[in-house]
Amino acid sequence: MSVNRCLYLFSRLQRGVNTRATRITAGSLHVSPGSSSLHGRHQAGSVVCSRSVSSNSSSQKPPDTSLFVPVSLKTDSSADEGVGAELTQPLDKNELLKVLNRFYKRKEMQKLAADHGLDARLFHQAFISFRKYILEMTSLSADLHIILNDVCWGAGHVDDIYPYFMRHAKQIFPMLDCMDDLRKISDLRVPASWYPEARAIQRKVIFHAGPTNSGKTYHAIQRYLAAKSGVYCGPLKLLAHEIFEKSNAAGVPCDLVTGEERTFVDLEGRAADHVACTIEMCNVTTPYEVAVIDEIQMIRDPSRGWAWTRALLGLCAEEIHVCGESAAIDFIRELMYTTGEEVEVHTYQRLTPFSISENAVDSLDNLKPGDCIVCFSKNDIYSISRQIEVRGQECAVIYGSLPPGTKLSQAKKFNDPDDHCKILVATDAIGMGLNLSIKRIIFNSLVKPNVNEKGEKQMETISTSQALQISGRAGRFSSKFKEGEVTTMHRDDLPVLKEILSHAIDPIETAGLHPTAEQIEMFAYHLPDATLSNLVDIFVSLSQVDGMYFVCNIDDFKFLADMIQHIPLNLRSRYVFCTAPINRKQPFVCTSFLKFSRQFSRDEPLTFEWVCRHVSWPMAPPKNIKDLVHLEAVHDVLDLYLWLSYRFMDMFPDTASIRQIQQELDNIIQQGVRNITRLIRATDPTITDPLRTQSNRHGQTGGNSATASSHLLTSGRNQTGQRGSGEMMDRSLASRLVRDGLLTPDLLQQLQREWSKDQKWDITNQSALDTGHSKGKGKKKK
Repeated sequence: MSVNRCLYLFSRLQRGVNTRATRITAGSLHVSPGSSSLHGRHQAGSVVCSRSVSSNSSSQKPPDTSLFVPVSLKTDSSADEGVGAELTQPLDKNELLKVLNRFYKRKEMQKLAADHGLDARLFHQAFISFRKYILEMTSLSADLHIILNDVCWGAGHVDDIYPYFMRHAKQIFPMLDCMDDLRKISDLRVPASWYPEARAIQRKVIFHAGPTNSGKTYHAIQRYLAAKSGVYCGPLKLLAHEIFEKSNAAGVPCDLVTGEERTFVDLEGRAADHVACTIEMCNVTTPYEVAVIDEIQMIRDPSRGWAWTRALLGLCAEEIHVCGESAAIDFIRELMYTTGEEVEVHTYQRLTPFSISENAVDSLDNLKPGDCIVCFSKNDIYSISRQIEVRGQECAVIYGSLPPGTKLSQAKKFNDPDDHCKILVATDAIGMGLNLSIKRIIFNSLVKPNVNEKGEKQMETISTSQALQISGRAGRFSSKFKEGEVTTMHRDDLPVLKEILSHAIDPIETAGLHPTAEQIEMFAYHLPDATLSNLVDIFVSLSQVDGMYFVCNIDDFKFLADMIQHIPLNLRSRYVFCTAPINRKQPFVCTSFLKFSRQFSRDEPLTFEWVCRHVSWPMAPPKNIKDLVHLEAVHDVLDLYLWLSYRFMDMFPDTASIRQIQQELDNIIQQGVRNITRLIRATDPTITDPLRTQSNRHGQTGGNSATASSHLLTSGRNQTGQRGSGEMMDRSLASRLVRDGLLTPDLLQQLQREWSKDQKWDITNQSALDTGHSKGKGKKKK
């Protein structure tokens, strides 16, 4: 009976409580079309899907209530303050506490609250807040005061408190009142409907499928150049720049658009009919005759996959030419069924063969001209390039954090037949974007540091797709080597590599999506007190996707959002700042990002002079590896400035000057990379010069020192695993390698066992030598 009465009271109270929710719903329907075209398009798509959601609530994904942060209530002195006490009597706090605790323990109340969106976690938090509110407020509203007085004196039931408890819960958890609206906004199940311009035309989709060096992209680009208008979308600035140069060299005027650069061939700044861009920058509302989407297999990339999904579904072009691995064909066909577009497939075979060697390289003494050693860490690059230089050979160095100009400079040096540099040491950054004349790919390791779905660093064996992408750089059609070769540095890795390359590439099964600025703005309208990071978390928690899609990783976005949460920015500006492509592992870049946003919030333009003071320009050439790493970070900071300048032109006004000093900085970095072995020696001579270390540790001289040093340089996997170097690698280095994910605990234990054996061997032999030496001295004395 009391529960029925409670429901009756709650229904009466809800009419007043829901007035705000009704206004919000009406407001959101009014705001949606006007905020932006994409905003309106998404909302239209969401409404179509929301019918099935509302009609079948059991299929809805329950929200992650751990993300719901209670809002602090402001004390509101109402007009009926003190009226309740005048009509009844003051409340006894001790009796109130007993009543409230009885209410909390009522299973019926917990179940009723769960039906209204309060799970056990939220129910507990709401009750703690409600109890604190009642016990600490000097005066309650008249209706609540009267109900509590009746319950305390036995004239009412404890369940009568429920409507007021729910009113309080919805005040501290405002998302409870608009959950249906939030679900509609975060409904991502029909992304094809977000792009009405593309759906208004019948597009022809051509898939150019094949391995690396098969000519698939070449054929797509030929159609692009022959069209009246076209757009090329690539994963890297280097690739976009290459198409930009090729197009203009072929007499087809073409603009370049990347996150940090806009280059117009027309001197007056008029847009050309052709444009080469990074895929995130493609315009999905401009009509084209031909669009080329390169490396389509990246549609499943955990962080950037959304950009390929957006381009494929949204580009407004008569012909969409898609280039990538054959493993993506079935999925792209299935994806295009949702838009009613058929896929025409053109398959290509590799133009030049490559084979797997029967033998590993084993030693750096066995390197040949045209070799490329692939490492998965910069530390390995530093170590190997140093050891190559010890042997009197020059090598070029390429890794991901180098500026594009430096990468091209090193690639040119390696490709130049007249240059003495015949060896390349690189990370997997060579897998895309660079034309290299490589005869043989040598994997220094098959294990790569990776970040899992939980954001944890772990070591993983490279996939078949990654191995083929890198191996395919050997013996390219345009190079002087017409046949490629692939092997490993260490013999134990060779059968593993053969096993990896024998497998078929895993088929692509999902495409990435991510929340747009418009969707987050709509969330913020409903939840004005939530932080940007919290808004995104709640969005992902409530988002609904079908089996063909997934929501991309937003950890970098949240990291930046948390970093600048205390800085007063409007939501749109805050969102744009948090989408900036920065390397959060670089402390100087993160510090600069923070300073940029703080200066922006003060409405003070970031001038050229301000930036120069911040980065301490002009910069001196690097004296060691630490200096080189800092210069790379400064280059990233200038990239960040340029990226922001195209989004906030009035606040980042000195684009031309910044670009000029960035070019000068690129030249300084190139100079440092050319002298990288000297920088390595200057950084840590004890590690990079094993000759001296071994001699000092064991007190060896003459021939013994040379023998030990030669053994160190020619054996093992790398310096952390070389025989006889157990003393050289102290515990701090070992722990640092494990912490950074460059060495697993199991491998460390195995290395320690090997070092222990070697050490015993050294001690035994040294003892024998000392014994023989002392005997010789004794004989002399006699």
